[in-house]
Amino acid sequence: MKTSDFYYDLPKELIAQTPVEPRDRSRLLLMDRRTGDITHKHFFDIIDCLNEGDLLVANDSRVLPARIYGIKDETGARVEFLLLRQISGNRWETLCKPGKKAREGAGFTFGDGLLRAMVAEVRDDGNRVVDFDCDENFFSTLDKIGQMPLPPYITEELKDKERYQTVYSHEPGSAAAPTAGLHFTEELMDRIRAKGVNIAYVTLHVGLGTFRPVKVDDVTKHKMHSEHYEIPAETARLINETKRNGGRVIAVGTTSCRTLESVATQFGKIMPCEGFTDIFIYPGYEFKVLDGLITNFHLPESTLIMLVSAFAGYDNVMNAYQIAVKEKYRFFSFGDAMCIL
Repeated sequence: MKTSDFYYDLPKELIAQTPVEPRDRSRLLLMDRRTGDITHKHFFDIIDCLNEGDLLVANDSRVLPARIYGIKDETGARVEFLLLRQISGNRWETLCKPGKKAREGAGFTFGDGLLRAMVAEVRDDGNRVVDFDCDENFFSTLDKIGQMPLPPYITEELKDKERYQTVYSHEPGSAAAPTAGLHFTEELMDRIRAKGVNIAYVTLHVGLGTFRPVKVDDVTKHKMHSEHYEIPAETARLINETKRNGGRVIAVGTTSCRTLESVATQFGKIMPCEGFTDIFIYPGYEFKVLDGLITNFHLPESTLIMLVSAFAGYDNVMNAYQIAVKEKYRFFSFGDAMCIL
């Protein structure tokens, strides 16, 4: 397939700039992946789509306020660092702007001295390996001085940083939110559990590569970025038990989907484990775990719309996106949701 096969025309005004309040009042496009039939609902109606014995699997990764602004020690020049990936301890892979200010050995100060940094290495791709130092816990310091690394298509300021976190976020490490989970409230999750639907968690730390455009014409030639994941023992047990009992395993978001399918592809089953995945799911892929998917509306020609097309069928998905545009659904990170069953 060609990358251009996944293009659709999106009016700029449909790109959501702010989240809906409360979270579960966003709209929900419900699709039957066998027939392609579509029903329009609200996200709080998701409970009616779930059956006793089903299992939701969500990504509990927490977004780091990974954009920090500081000054260069020698010159006082203003710099911007964006944390991409924790290498070990307080050593991180980062993006730096302007890059010419961040040469090897250069020192920087952030938050009036709360955080200090030194560039240990300049990599071939321009990213920097940076050693950070602070008097308090690194993540606590980051919470004080950092800003949320919102996607480039969101231009409005986010007043409440927690609105770019899921209510169940727990493990810090993502550079972007697993946005399908932003629609859940704690009250809605309690109602879902009360219906006899289990909720389990995986962790996949979302990298900025999730926004990287596909630059090749032939989809199969695209190289995915690598992201760290973990499946706890309790989650593996619940998935296997749900499958044995005939329930459905429904992924909340493409990150949860990629985690489950990566492990099933590598080991032939779901088991407790952690590692890195660069799995690329596009039409033709045979799903090994998933029975359902909750997801947002994704960018044209992105790996994410390709994944959704693999699960629900290319024609079904492209038709659904055309309908969503016509019905003026809100798109991307702060936008509305799809539930595919």
